[in-house]
Order: sequence, then structure tokens, then C-alpha cells
Amino acid sequence: MTLALDVSSVAVVGAHCDDIAIGAGATLLQLTRDNPDVVVHALVLTGAGTEREIEEKNAFAAMCGPAEFRLTVADLPDGNLPRHWGRVKDRVAEFRRTCEPDLVIGPQRRDAHQDHRLLAEVMPTEFRAHPYWGYEILKWETDLPTPNTFVPVPPDIAQAKQVLLHDNYPSQTDKFWFDEEAFLGLMRIRGVQCRSSYAEAFVADKITTEIRGRRCAS
Repeated sequence: MTLALDVSSVAVVGAHCDDIAIGAGATLLQLTRDNPDVVVHALVLTGAGTEREIEEKNAFAAMCGPAEFRLTVADLPDGNLPRHWGRVKDRVAEFRRTCEPDLVIGPQRRDAHQDHRLLAEVMPTEFRAHPYWGYEILKWETDLPTPNTFVPVPPDIAQAKQVLLHDNYPSQTDKFWFDEEAFLGLMRIRGVQCRSSYAEAFVADKITTEIRGRRCAS
């Protein structure tokens, strides 16, 4: 079943620079290409004042194209966010006050990385009445979720995503998992699962559905 979602404003969050591009880069590429009037609000909790912040700004400029994006990169400690729960909560609460999005995208709750998982747990406490999609990030841990939301991705967008990742995050390209086969492979698997060439997949926290029956002629 395919459902259409009207989005004029989207909020995206990541614990680290590159999380958003890896988890939802193709979705943002499509959304901003098809609707250049959309506004993208973005919060990244770590990396401020480093080369990672520069990489993230460049990546968002490439992902969002003609669309407006408002990116904040904070300076919380990478790899140690659970020890700073209060600061994470405050940052997310501050971010919430800046936007009223139609859709919120961030990490999924069962991500094995402690920074991702903490952010996933905090997000719905601030964005309580918003649809929340949890993205997946392929890594050493066997923590890929069973997604329930798929965004079909045409081949040109899939290629554009993996090129964007390699062009804009040079600090990460020496990592064994950061390569074209990994990015395209996961998107291809998710594409098979929704009868598309490629796809990005998410775990939707809560879905409210209005069912309308067809009226019978009397």
C-alpha cells in the first residue's frame, strides 16, 4: 500500500555529522528536488568547530539544492552522549521551539550505537504529535531494523546519494564500511522489499490512520 504525505517542512536530526545523509540522504534529495519550497530544519549534536561541521554544511547544501535549510551543529562529545543526557534533552527542546515540521526524521530506537539510541529516545518526548521516522545506519553491529516505511528511490538519486557521501565526507572514506557497495547494497535490498530499484527504509514510531468507508447508494 502506498500513502502520500504532504511535506512543506521537515525536521532531521543526527548524533553525528553524516548520520542524516547516510540514513535519509536519498529521501532529502528527492524531497527537495521535487519540492524546492520545502524547508529543512536540521540538528546535529556533535562536531561543531571541527572539519566535520564543514563537511556537514557542504553535504546539506548538496542534499537540499534550491530548498532552504537551517542547520545547527552542536558541540556535545562524540561517543559519550549518554553521560550528557541533560544537555541532549536541552538541545532537542531548543530545536523543537524553532520549527513545526510535517515530518521528523532521526535515528531508530534500537540502533546499537549509544549516541544514536539516546537521541532516538529523546526525540519523541519533544516532538510528541509529529510523525517520526527512524532511519537505519549500516555498521559492524547487527542492528538493522525491520522497517515499516519505505521511500522508493530511482537509480539516479541512489547514485547521487553515494556520490554525495564520498564527495562531502572525506574524513570518513578510509573506514571499511564507507563505500559505494555498502550504500547502494542496502538501498537495493530495501528497494526489493518495496518493488523499487532502490529505497530508503525507516521505522515509523506511530501511525494514525483515518479510515473512510465508501457510501452506498440508497
